[in-house]
Amino acid sequence: MLFNNSPLYIFIMSSKKTASLDRLKFSNFKLRTLLNITRAINNNSPVDELLDSYCNLLRNELNIGKLLIYIYQKPDWKIILAEGINAFDYQNVKPEDDFSGVTDIDVAMVVKLEKFKLFDFIIPVAQDNNPLAYVFIGDFEGEQAGISPTIKHLHFIQTLTNIIIVAIENKRLIEENMQQERIKQEMETAAQMQNMLVPKADVFANDKNIEVVPFYFPHYDVGGDYYDFDYLGDTHEEMFFCIADVSGKGMSAAILMSNFQASLKALFTPEMKLTDLVRRLNSIIVKNSNGERFITLFIGRYNFKTRILKYINAGHNAPVIYDKITCESNYLTLGCTGIGMLDEINHIDEGEIFIANNSKMLCFTDGVVELEKDGIPDYGQKVVESNIATDLSIKDTMHAILKELDIQRSNLALFDDITILGIDFFA
Repeated sequence: MLFNNSPLYIFIMSSKKTASLDRLKFSNFKLRTLLNITRAINNNSPVDELLDSYCNLLRNELNIGKLLIYIYQKPDWKIILAEGINAFDYQNVKPEDDFSGVTDIDVAMVVKLEKFKLFDFIIPVAQDNNPLAYVFIGDFEGEQAGISPTIKHLHFIQTLTNIIIVAIENKRLIEENMQQERIKQEMETAAQMQNMLVPKADVFANDKNIEVVPFYFPHYDVGGDYYDFDYLGDTHEEMFFCIADVSGKGMSAAILMSNFQASLKALFTPEMKLTDLVRRLNSIIVKNSNGERFITLFIGRYNFKTRILKYINAGHNAPVIYDKITCESNYLTLGCTGIGMLDEINHIDEGEIFIANNSKMLCFTDGVVELEKDGIPDYGQKVVESNIATDLSIKDTMHAILKELDIQRSNLALFDDITILGIDFFA
């Protein structure tokens, strides 16, 4: 029986009081730490600051001297924190393979790689059952007397680690979403600018000689297709029209096409021959694309008085022209290789055709030609051929083609930019 004033009783009670104070002290420390970390996260502190706070806490308060964090940030794993070790030694590691069996806190030796024996524990962090990060921790002084602080406070370290890693991932997702939104806005602006660069259908609204109906449907917000038409010179005795397609899609194709359009507008004058124009355009595109892209082009100039259409087909899908009186169709194939395919175009065949009767013409990019439906090869080409061979106006012909091809965003068969340029020539 122990008396209240016995030395042993006093020692036991003193030890209990000390232990109780220590627990209270550490509980307050944990609450204060979580509060500070939460406040930093709510204040949107930079990732570097969050990691510094986390690292200082583990090293200075819990005497943890070795710390290594792998985090998955698409498309790769990366080291975001390394303390007490040489990060370079841990670069050539594949967490998805080397740590795949770790789903809960475990000793570091479960990782079979020799280098990880320097650590005591591995803490996995997952989100929606998907590995998000792996944290390795080890004592600052190695083996110590008594209970290692790493073991003693392991669950607190796990909680703190989860908060930090999830906060970093959430910040990354927010920044990624903001970046995507910025890109979306930039693409929408680019699309608006691109639409401003192409002519409106009413250019020839009061001209009894011709009617032009364009259609443009980019696969993305911006595309690499292009069409143009206008009077050539101030006398309005001639007009030109063209359709073109840059190899590839998206912003880079759109930029090259904008450059091509500016060059064409600057170069094409009534005095410029089509052959000279194509050669000049070829030199510009070769220089600006470094030989990595090319453009297929069909360009024509039509004289309203002589009713002669001159054209060059530079590797483009052959437009089809239909005579409404004779009911004959002709494909316009004469020309040369695509623009930018060769450093120099040595030989160009310029085509010439006399349009004697009311006729209509369809120019189109390969987005139309390559469309398939129900396994029918060249389905798009067949739709064009069947619809042009009628006495319908070019406007009604275009409407029928677009309806049959089902050109809309919900059509999953569409995988390229689609451009169609229809022309009615009136005798």
